[in-house]
Amino acid sequence: MDKIIDKRTAFLETAALPSAPALRLRPWGEADAPGLVEPGRDAALRRWTSMAVDDEAGAVDWVRTQRRGWEAGDRFAFAVLEPHEQGGAARLVGHVVLNGVAPGASSASVGYWTTAPARGRGVAPRALRALTAWAFATFAGGGLTRLELLHQVDNTASCRVAEKCGYELGAVLPASPPAYPLEGHVHVRTHGS
Repeated sequence: MDKIIDKRTAFLETAALPSAPALRLRPWGEADAPGLVEPGRDAALRRWTSMAVDDEAGAVDWVRTQRRGWEAGDRFAFAVLEPHEQGGAARLVGHVVLNGVAPGASSASVGYWTTAPARGRGVAPRALRALTAWAFATFAGGGLTRLELLHQVDNTASCRVAEKCGYELGAVLPASPPAYPLEGHVHVRTHGS
């Protein structure tokens, strides 16, 4: 069973499955920067996200941006980690984020990415489910009732992740080149669904 370990520090955990280890989600820290360089250079990740990290200095800047969101209270980004089989350091396998949280606002957005070795292993859906549960448990009292997930129409893997996590296709957005050269899907999940 997935659980929130501590709301104050926002450490989340997904249960291990017969075919996959548990996942741990926690806020990004500067010590994570070296581990972001390789994923940041991944062509697929660059195609589908705005994350572009070329070196460790860029990774430090990216992590600091994630930390500023926590400090501002409007963007909550989590590193997704998988424990090492022999008890060593956990391995970075992805990122999930709750964005656009505002007092009294009824909606916010979610996003995610996974490292190349983690793709196709169920990491994204498990991490997104944990983030979704945390978002509603933490912010529903302040009015949050709707989460949106946006992806480019040809990103079929993100479409599958959204569907697996109960995010229904709510709208198709028109292309808006150059930033969004193709149409986009908006998937929606409401509190209690």
